[in-house]
Amino acid sequence: MAVILDYTTMDGALSMRDVIDLLEVALTHEAAGKTDVSQKYITDFAGGAMRMLVAADHAAGYLATKAYHSIDAAGVRYVVTLYRLKDGELLAWLDGQLITDLRTGGASGVIARKVPLAGAVTVGIIGSGNQARMQLESLAAVYNVTAASVWSPTVANRESYAREMSLKLGIRVSAATSAEAAVRGHRVVAAASSARTPEPVLRGAWLQDCRLLCAVGNTRRQFAEVDVECFEKASLVVADSPHAQHEAGDLIRAAEAGALPPQKLTTLAQIVAGEAAVPATGLITFKSVGTALQDVALAGRYYELLGTKAGMPGVVNFPRMR
Repeated sequence: MAVILDYTTMDGALSMRDVIDLLEVALTHEAAGKTDVSQKYITDFAGGAMRMLVAADHAAGYLATKAYHSIDAAGVRYVVTLYRLKDGELLAWLDGQLITDLRTGGASGVIARKVPLAGAVTVGIIGSGNQARMQLESLAAVYNVTAASVWSPTVANRESYAREMSLKLGIRVSAATSAEAAVRGHRVVAAASSARTPEPVLRGAWLQDCRLLCAVGNTRRQFAEVDVECFEKASLVVADSPHAQHEAGDLIRAAEAGALPPQKLTTLAQIVAGEAAVPATGLITFKSVGTALQDVALAGRYYELLGTKAGMPGVVNFPRMR
């Protein structure tokens, strides 16, 4: 019997550490060749766009699709559809916003675990939306984060972010007056802006003290959130998907500039499986575009936790489809 799981029902069922663990397991399946993961299928239309992703995790026994559409001036909506692989049974429709936010944050947590940092860590954040919140929460789940600074173009938004995240994480989060001021001097930086422009928001020249950069905000070919130097000066570039270098304008520009020789680019699955090593020194740049495999990992666990609890608020049961 298929169910619908809404945002409110799922919220709080998984911790950030749970999410990071789930993604690590899925990535070991990917490295072992037990998954099938699609590229993004994009259809632009007047006033908006639709994007679709598909992935199967044969080791976990699930397949999922995610569709998300944007309408100009109205925002983005997401839905994840979960199937059982052995018989194709439709198991659940899940609100995809929380899944998307959590798995994007969790992917940065996975790479952070592979880039250990001893002692107190401070973080610079570009962006003040849901993704920026999840980035800091994920990094704080891995490192001993004692302080952070944030910048986004709207003063009220960055100040609100600083107040809310200070309270949530119990650390000092301050609002910076520029992107440069937000990231300079930090060992870890996350770019999670909503900027849609060919002009990068973050520049590698500002990252002299940075060990880990997580660039997660831009997933479109025509835009670039971080500049070529963020990849050129990196000792290793890690992408969460083999498709990333064809999907994200940041990576496309870096490749065109000769800043991504094959020996410097690897995938998160290869890092998790130990097939590629993280250099002991230098900048590690992580580029995330998101994959449906990440959605499968979370959707499957949400279904296992909540999908059988008929009658719960937010759990709607439907007869088996024929």
